[in-house]
Amino acid sequence: MRPELRGTKCAVGGRERGIISSASYEARACGVYTPMPTARALKVCPDLYLIPHTPGLYGKMSRQMFDLCEQLTPIVQRNSIDEGYLDLGPCGFESAAEVELAVRKLQKRLWDELRIPVSMGVAANRLVAQIASKLRKPGGFVVVAPGAEAAFLAPLSVGKLPGVGTKTEASLAARGLKYVGDVLQRGESELAAIFGRDWRSFVAMARGEDDRPVETEHEDAKSYSQQETFAADIGDFATIERVAKRMIDELLPKIRQDRKRVSTMTVKVRYPDFQQASHAQTLAAATDLEAAFYPLAAPLLKAAWTQRRPLRLVSVRFSGVTDAAVQLEMFAEGDEKRRRLAAVLDKLNAGGREAVVRPGHQLAKPKPPA
Repeated sequence: MRPELRGTKCAVGGRERGIISSASYEARACGVYTPMPTARALKVCPDLYLIPHTPGLYGKMSRQMFDLCEQLTPIVQRNSIDEGYLDLGPCGFESAAEVELAVRKLQKRLWDELRIPVSMGVAANRLVAQIASKLRKPGGFVVVAPGAEAAFLAPLSVGKLPGVGTKTEASLAARGLKYVGDVLQRGESELAAIFGRDWRSFVAMARGEDDRPVETEHEDAKSYSQQETFAADIGDFATIERVAKRMIDELLPKIRQDRKRVSTMTVKVRYPDFQQASHAQTLAAATDLEAAFYPLAAPLLKAAWTQRRPLRLVSVRFSGVTDAAVQLEMFAEGDEKRRRLAAVLDKLNAGGREAVVRPGHQLAKPKPPA
């Protein structure tokens, strides 16, 4: 934790061949975003203060944050390292005022105990809650009463809707659809011409309709995964590869902590229109070492990212989980040396010290696909 950097232009990222994994609001105001290459970030913001990436620390803080959320309600969906959904239905609140008070107390507790400035959106469904939570960052708190979803969304720019990137927003504005409410003023034939076969889904989103449940797993993890939704669509292969390798760095310490090993790595990509694809590879033997998975990042990404369009999201998932204690290894001595080294790095990084560069990041950067 670096409280002295609060209110400054700072970001988490490696100086050489690195990417920005998180940036302060002051840095974002200068044009710094995730996952921008660090070299470019320093050009748009020359006085940017770089904080070395600390593998394992962010995952630890994320788990602590969601653990506090689960003290309010057992139904918590951990959507990503810093975003999730809470279903307060089982809590027995009798009024909207009680719900708001409970969520405000949780927001304050997250700040008091973890020093995390969480923005909250309270609404009847996931879609509206997500949009509301992003309106008044940092530390915002927005409540949308049941039945007021369409009225809440109507004056917002159409770019606030999930899946509408900068280019799509500009294209829609050129057609007179600048605000969400503008969508509801058009006829069916015109909407079909603009949005194609999915025009009804877009209209439902503009009305604030969403029936997706908050999903959570209560069993022991059968896989480990992490995803990142980009602030702006990304089309650079090297940048996406670095994001995938950073996820490997975040997930493997958790796997070791749980005394597990994994054999399958899956890379998934999602395009701005929400089409997605994935590709996986399984090792001959399960492991908990980064070195086995770093070489898979580029070929799996290339195999999944076939359309070569800019991406909205990328994720890495490890499955084929086994207990470390029962795993037999042909090269046990060599792996145990690597494992002891990995354990030392985990402790150093989790302790909040400056990040130790993992061996896989010293490898030569592969060329992007043709």
